[in-house]
Amino acid sequence: MKKRVALVLGSGGARGYAHIGVIEEIERRGYDIACIAGCSMGAVVGGIYAAGKLPVYRQWIESLDYLDVLRLVDVSFRLGAIRGEKVFGQIRKIVGDVNIEDLRIPYTAVATDLTHQQEIWFQEGCLHQAMRASAAIPSLFTPVMQGDRMLVDGGLLNPLPIVPVVSSHCDLIIAVNLNSTHQNHYQLPVIERPAAFKMRFDSLLNSLGSHLPFRRKQAEQLLRLEQQTLQATAAILPNPWLDSASPQLKPPPAAPEEEGAPKSATGSVIIDNVGPASLLDLINQSFEVMQTSLAQYKIAGYPPDVLINVPKRVCRFFEFYKAPELIALGREIARDTLDVYERESSDSVRRL
Repeated sequence: MKKRVALVLGSGGARGYAHIGVIEEIERRGYDIACIAGCSMGAVVGGIYAAGKLPVYRQWIESLDYLDVLRLVDVSFRLGAIRGEKVFGQIRKIVGDVNIEDLRIPYTAVATDLTHQQEIWFQEGCLHQAMRASAAIPSLFTPVMQGDRMLVDGGLLNPLPIVPVVSSHCDLIIAVNLNSTHQNHYQLPVIERPAAFKMRFDSLLNSLGSHLPFRRKQAEQLLRLEQQTLQATAAILPNPWLDSASPQLKPPPAAPEEEGAPKSATGSVIIDNVGPASLLDLINQSFEVMQTSLAQYKIAGYPPDVLINVPKRVCRFFEFYKAPELIALGREIARDTLDVYERESSDSVRRL
């Protein structure tokens, strides 16, 4: 008989794509996912899975190159760098208009109500609105207004929502923590991508946070990157920041290569940045520090039967173009973790 699993999918921005690999490995081993609770990207992936559309969603995100991802960036000037209408509009096309109570398994999405400073559980009503509210990452995506409530990412209060599944009467609880500071032996798989597209995407994301610079030198460097990127992509992403009358600026000089400096898989020197590169980066790094601490408290208070730890260092919070790599990594970590759990379970049975 299949073991029934209560699955908890934590928040962690782009690292949430690892949840897909975890789900695939759980199902491959014959477990039955009987209920899901998720926060932020965990709520998105969990909701799409509960709606039976995960294969379609995975096919879509893995088909995106850097230019496709750029087209999904709808820049906002209000309470977030990105409106998110394009991204979540596509998700809505994939999932359709469905209510949570009509899903094939029980589902909970966790969001944070800033107005009343409390945690919100979505267990009924519009699935799309629940996912959008739970994933409204502060500074990156604009909040969701619901009556007098301003809803943002649930990771602000509960990045690993174990409590909603405690009473599910499943055989075991599996929780996926995307903010682990351990597991240093895991590396993100290398998948070659067009260099030009990657440069455009990285520069645009950096530029989103540079309009309120906190260090003059960094602001000047980011401004040069911003002008180059926006001029190159103006036809794709019309942007009021682009001033066609501005003079062309040369890119900042490359950092000198130091003997013995660490190198990437492509042979380029890895330069460790001192502090965040922009205001957006500062806010998101602060958010991640908070989430890491909160997740540890949640795990200590309600220890799951199986804890799958994805190291937060594998990618930055907003690197949403790394779906194939993160899915593969999630599958690898889930495989290793479940191997240990099943081996220990078998040993316990034999001792009895």
